[in-house]
Amino acid sequence: MSLRPWHADAWARLQARRERDALPHALLLAGAAGLGKRDFLAAFVKGLLCQQSADGMACGVCRSCQLVAAGTHPDVVTLSFGLRKDGVTRSEIVVDQIRDLSQRLSMASQFGGWQVVTIDPADAMNAAAANALLKTLEEPTPSTLLALVADQPARLPATIRSRCQRIDFLPPSRDASLAWLRAEAVADAPAALDAAGGNPGMARAWATDGALKQRGEVRHDLKALAAGRGDAMEVVKRWQAADPSRYLWFAAQAATDELRARASGSARPLDSQLDDEGLDAWYGRANRARDALRGPLRVDLVLLELIAAWR
Repeated sequence: MSLRPWHADAWARLQARRERDALPHALLLAGAAGLGKRDFLAAFVKGLLCQQSADGMACGVCRSCQLVAAGTHPDVVTLSFGLRKDGVTRSEIVVDQIRDLSQRLSMASQFGGWQVVTIDPADAMNAAAANALLKTLEEPTPSTLLALVADQPARLPATIRSRCQRIDFLPPSRDASLAWLRAEAVADAPAALDAAGGNPGMARAWATDGALKQRGEVRHDLKALAAGRGDAMEVVKRWQAADPSRYLWFAAQAATDELRARASGSARPLDSQLDDEGLDAWYGRANRARDALRGPLRVDLVLLELIAAWR
């Protein structure tokens, strides 16, 4: 668990509010996965509960720090995907979890200080759960901090977002990202950063798990399909068997690169037969297909429909 260089401003602002005893009762940490917002929150919570913190950072040795590290601190509540009655992990946060949380918050802090609740991913709450949480946000209990973490904050109702102090996590500049990646010993940092769309945390993860190779496979598949050589069903099977969400990310990225190449008059990487308007529409379909993977639709049908539109 560590802060990233691009966290410095947000960290300083939050600590300044803490020093003024003006912390909000609810935070919304928003931004794409890979930018370290969960590490940021973990560091803040640990420092908030630490019995001898300095400059907001936890000492790591007091009783509170030990309990937080072990996941057993009585004043920390973590809410995420629960289990259904059949033992299967849910794909959303449901109203019963929020109701249980409200009952839990009616009790006093066991350490006599802050009670901290993290809801992650908050954008996975269904409508009933979000409505139930709204009452808790409108009637906060003293010395209670609710921290919502969302990769896609737009999925949260506006009524929830408006009642939280929002901290946005945005990708740093390319130079700052490359400096951090090189300090992290990431090989071929520029290529990794390009593959991750400028997200340095994602670039670091993808540089070590074969993502750059997968990115090349997606581009090869799309170029072959555009030329009438590829087998659509074979492509669907491979994308589905690997990581369909990541492959769709690379597919959308490839369409953007094709459009940019056309605009600049440089070599077209995919030789797509779609016109510019069609390419732009297909880019949107690829992103919507990523969202559809979270729903009940069959993954193979989602991918096949997209591939058919490409051809």
